[in-house]
Amino acid sequence: QVQLVESGGGLVQAGGSLRLSCAASTRTFSSYAMGWFRQAPGKEREFVAAVNRGGDSTYYTDSVKGRFTISRDGAKNMVYLQMNSLKPEDTAIYYCAAAPTIVLVVRTPNYWGQGTQVTVSS
Repeated sequence: QVQLVESGGGLVQAGGSLRLSCAASTRTFSSYAMGWFRQAPGKEREFVAAVNRGGDSTYYTDSVKGRFTISRDGAKNMVYLQMNSLKPEDTAIYYCAAAPTIVLVVRTPNYWGQGTQVTVSS
């Protein structure tokens, strides 16, 4: 069982930056690949970024490549999403997710956090 708690969301102007954090409550954090998803109003939840168990392989959806960076800290059981050059279309609830492999975390995560709101004003 993995419990995920996101933080760091808020209101930011277009072009600004935010860093989201996800705290994972598990004794086996290194056994999980981690990911971030988002859901905008009236839209389906979509994949944003993922990092493998070792932290040395990452994967991003095309719309955030070059702007967002996912990372993990095994010593703290934390996952981060650094978001730069934010755009109004990045406005959404952002969710942290976990699964045993990076393929699974992209396709069918086993665990979800409760989400944190990110709003980007124009």
